[in-house]
Amino acid sequence: MEAIGKIIATEKQPSTIEEFTFWTRKDLKLKPFDVVVVEHVKDADGEPTKTFGVIEEISHMTDSPSALAGYISSDFGQVDSTSYTERIGMNYVKCKVVGNTKNIYIPVQEGKKVYLAERDEIMEALGLNNVKHKLPAGYIEMYEGANKQTLPVFFNSHFLIGPEGAHLNISGISGLASKTSYAMFLMKAIQDYAAKDKKESVAFIMMNVKGTDLLKIDQKNTRKDELKKIKPIYDILALELEPFKQVKYFYPYSKDLTSYTYEKEDVIKTRLDAGNALQYKYLFETDEDKECLDLLFANVDDPNDTIESIINFIISNGGGFNGIETWEDFKNELYKQTQSDKVSKAGKEISVMSWRKFYRLFNKSYQKCQQMFTNKLGSSGVRLRDQIAEIGKNDVMVIDVAKLDEESQGFVFGDVMRAVYNLKLGSTNRVDSDIPDRIVIFIDELNKYASTDVPKSSPILHQLLDITERGRSLGIVLFGAEQFVSDIHRRIKGNCATQAFGRTNAIEISREDFRFVPSVYKTMLTRMKQGEYIIQNPIFRSMLNIKFPLPIYKYFD
Repeated sequence: MEAIGKIIATEKQPSTIEEFTFWTRKDLKLKPFDVVVVEHVKDADGEPTKTFGVIEEISHMTDSPSALAGYISSDFGQVDSTSYTERIGMNYVKCKVVGNTKNIYIPVQEGKKVYLAERDEIMEALGLNNVKHKLPAGYIEMYEGANKQTLPVFFNSHFLIGPEGAHLNISGISGLASKTSYAMFLMKAIQDYAAKDKKESVAFIMMNVKGTDLLKIDQKNTRKDELKKIKPIYDILALELEPFKQVKYFYPYSKDLTSYTYEKEDVIKTRLDAGNALQYKYLFETDEDKECLDLLFANVDDPNDTIESIINFIISNGGGFNGIETWEDFKNELYKQTQSDKVSKAGKEISVMSWRKFYRLFNKSYQKCQQMFTNKLGSSGVRLRDQIAEIGKNDVMVIDVAKLDEESQGFVFGDVMRAVYNLKLGSTNRVDSDIPDRIVIFIDELNKYASTDVPKSSPILHQLLDITERGRSLGIVLFGAEQFVSDIHRRIKGNCATQAFGRTNAIEISREDFRFVPSVYKTMLTRMKQGEYIIQNPIFRSMLNIKFPLPIYKYFD
């Protein structure tokens, strides 16, 4: 390509090993994230080298000494006046250095020519040219007009779902950032990738937390106008134009089918008959059932460990809790503990007021979801942990919790995480080779369980910390999404190898999490469109402004 400018190195603004600036003509259309190439010094063999830069800021400069001079030259403020002499002007571009063809990192020199990067040079500059274990991340659009380029972007799967790096965090304003859509796009890409590679073994567990968002992912998008836009992108990313496969839906149990779900009754019946859906229940008959009690109190601040003491007393079958195997009997025994004149001396070391608080909190969730907290599985019910224990390669489990109250949602999510952990730690009779190497757990509204406001004693928070800190080695991968990344516990977001930032507001970008994001990129984040993200991943040499297509599955009624 033709030269577009030359390097400027001044006393106040020198070139460094990290950045450089150049002038270019004022009519040239450039934008942040565009890649440029600079002529650089020769290597040890006398061969010329090139340095790559990613545009971060673009300024316009003229020879006007002051704003007043500009005012005077316009006939003292006449908007329609014509200046006798046109101001000499240029665009002033600041770039971040992202690489050199021969790994020479001395500063680029004054007066060296600057070019728009060719396709292969863009890929090399951004670290996209030799990506192994390719997993589609989206696509980038580079330059404007005749120079415009559309290039696919691929993750190295080992840095998204392990073993080298793992976990993804997506943030952005609700409805404007399309967080769920991007997570689903990536998981669809992972499923396609795993299906083609016999060495890859991945399964998915998705928590449906909003309406019917994820309850039609095995059905293809039927909007012809959207499919026309989707197809060319899927072609360049080598993705199948098909929805998710091997999907099974899990609804909270209720006699009328719809008490705890937003799904339509006829849809549930059809899926149950076809074996594509099941209803899950929670019993109170085994030690494992009782050990999940703490999950109902995950968001309750317990500074004196009173709730923990009560749960330990229950699990140890203390007092009247010995032999209890139904929720109703459990509730009745709890009630007895709340009476000041209780006959039993067992549990007396815990105050009556503490028992009453525990009873109120338990009863709140129990009354709301009494059909799900049942006494028998029967022919129409299953335990989620039993289903997770049998999950296979490329299986997709969609667990519907959208209509449950917040405490019950946390209870189910916590139970799912524990079941996955137990599976990967070998608590089942399955041989290791039969268990998926990696299990991806997707949860929207992660802030409910991992925010800075969640009590430190929360068992769900502890489980999330464990997954992000050592889950990678076990093959457990977390995909989380929330509106504001600043709300999330620093250890959780700090252990996510990949960050995706969608549209956000001006207050959020002033937080510590955006400290090292260039100011122009921050401004862009406040006006990004749906289907657009700024992503960060260890294999990329710079942040990337990527786009992704509309969902290939049905996401509407």
